[in-house]
Amino acid sequence: MPSLVVANWKMNPKTIKEAKKLFAGIAAGSKNIKKAQMAVCPPSVFLSSLAGSSKKIKMGAQNCYWEEKGAFTGEISLAQIASLGCEYVLVGHSERRKIFGETDESANKKLLAVLALGLTPILCVGETEQEKEDGGTFEVLKVQLEKGLEKVAKKVVNKIVLAYEPVWAIGTGKVCEAAQAEEVCIFIKKLICKKYGRTAANQAQILYGGSVRSDNVLRFVKDAQMSGVLVGGASLDAKEFIKIAKEIDF
Repeated sequence: MPSLVVANWKMNPKTIKEAKKLFAGIAAGSKNIKKAQMAVCPPSVFLSSLAGSSKKIKMGAQNCYWEEKGAFTGEISLAQIASLGCEYVLVGHSERRKIFGETDESANKKLLAVLALGLTPILCVGETEQEKEDGGTFEVLKVQLEKGLEKVAKKVVNKIVLAYEPVWAIGTGKVCEAAQAEEVCIFIKKLICKKYGRTAANQAQILYGGSVRSDNVLRFVKDAQMSGVLVGGASLDAKEFIKIAKEIDF
């Protein structure tokens, strides 16, 4: 399975002009990427302007709401997201959890709704620095995964992308060592195996996210045997993002 490289622009850049320029730079560089699959998750207000700009780069949304329609001011439905040609949706990102109070339960509702519409959810899980220091990494991941995957049928579990994003590494410059990333990857696959069987575990796509750069990406995909990366800050530099994709273009 080809590597998957996903850009999460978060609340960047400032203007649609800047967003188009950044996307154009990534699209131009993607012509040199042979195997790796690429996706960009821009702010929702830019989705309609960027959708369809590149046949090679998939589009994704940073968030969604699980209801089909209704009086939910400020929210975005999955039908609206799908109508723009998006294929991916981030679910349960740590910033959504920490800043906006989202829970494992709300992440699960979103994930089920994403699957129901035939899109691909990227379920984000990861521990805080305090949880890591307390030795609670695997217990935190176990809870987030079990609650996040609740009611997910075996026949669709392989349509979910899982992203391990240690909160202590996001935007901090601190990077997870390959050995720890590999240990987490194995743990997640064992949990999937126990719940859904060995085939599902073998097919599971697990990304790493957290201060990913072109000079460290191989430790996660090659050394830790992960399926790709979820890139934050580095994805705001088109040349660096393409360098990351080139490093794992296999």
